[in-house]
Amino acid sequence: MSDRGQHIPPSADTPAPAPADDEPIQINDTPFALTGEDEPDPRDAESSRKMRRVVLGALLTVSLAGAATLGYFGWNVNSQRNTTLSAPPTIGALTLNSTEDASATAEYLQGALSAEISMDKTVGGVYSGAGGKNVLFFGGTTLLWSPEKDLENSFDLIADEEGAVTGLHDVDAGELGGVMKCGITNSEGAELTVCGWADHGSLALAMFPDQPESEAAPLMLEIRKATQTRD
Repeated sequence: MSDRGQHIPPSADTPAPAPADDEPIQINDTPFALTGEDEPDPRDAESSRKMRRVVLGALLTVSLAGAATLGYFGWNVNSQRNTTLSAPPTIGALTLNSTEDASATAEYLQGALSAEISMDKTVGGVYSGAGGKNVLFFGGTTLLWSPEKDLENSFDLIADEEGAVTGLHDVDAGELGGVMKCGITNSEGAELTVCGWADHGSLALAMFPDQPESEAAPLMLEIRKATQTRD
């Protein structure tokens, strides 16, 4: 019998066509992660917080120290700026020499000081003591922001007149504070002790012919107590 016109069923090994509505497989551009993402170490976060606390604490300490320093400086300036200097007729055993030559010397020294440092007011005098020991005193008042530096510069004034001041060093400034220094210069072949003080409101110098520093420094302190007052 002929097979013509008969339908031959498909072989069981032939795969069936895929349904038309199946979605194509998507392939990611990045590779699959073989391990999970690293978790942040809590110890790192705690370390960062501690570091921030340390830095902030250090900055706060520096700020407070700076504020305290500025506060103390401002208090010093305010308490010392309103100062008056005078040349009283007597200072202990010293007597103000009122002769024409002594007055001219005092005026010359005041003018020289004003030329070195701009002063609001100057005073000066030649004082005579026992045994013919004289003291040449001169000073002035103004607002000084750097008293120690201004005092050291003022010693150059004496150096111009007598010779370099050597051995300059700090001595007791007393209750009025500020800074006081003494040194040695040469005058006509002999040693001359020179002392001076400065604070934020005044500066003064004195020369002590024929007197060692052991006598001059305490005498300078006595002169300061007698000539300087504050409002």
